[in-house]
Amino acid sequence: MSCWHRPWRSPSPNCKKPFAALSKRASSSSAAFRRVGRVTRNSRAQAAGARYPPFHLTLQAEALALVGEIEEALAALDDALAEAAVSGERGWSAETHRLCGELTGRLPHPDPAKAEDSFRTALVIAREQGTRGYELRAAKNLARLWGKQGRRAEARDLLAPVYASFTEGFHTADLKEAKRLLDELS
Repeated sequence: MSCWHRPWRSPSPNCKKPFAALSKRASSSSAAFRRVGRVTRNSRAQAAGARYPPFHLTLQAEALALVGEIEEALAALDDALAEAAVSGERGWSAETHRLCGELTGRLPHPDPAKAEDSFRTALVIAREQGTRGYELRAAKNLARLWGKQGRRAEARDLLAPVYASFTEGFHTADLKEAKRLLDELS
């Protein structure tokens, strides 16, 4: 099974190698990723009736974000959300909204209110879908934002019950990070 289908679990050993290689070459291949983003967007606009699933557009956004192309990544996420609205494919909507919030916070002029709105939307969608991994990620991001804003008690009250709902998988990156964040908020 691909590592992308279970983002709340640690990637398989086979998935770690490409990401390590990608991060090492990110600076040298930044221009290539920018070209990939532009080519994909341009060809998508030119292809009559051709659609890319929200999953692929979200992955494209993550790749663009890895090399610092935040505006392009946000444009790809907007496309993913638009395609999800048209196709009804909502399986990645929570993660797409969460990533929108995360990248909004990385813009040169971040908009905390827009980021919070994206995290809240991701949280609602994840709860509706029963995807606890996505719920944890959204809660983690929202709690981190609130912690930076001095709303530590609210942040802890949001994240603690989500973290407590897990009974296994405490070795995964997401749960370890949630535990660290809860400790910081105490």
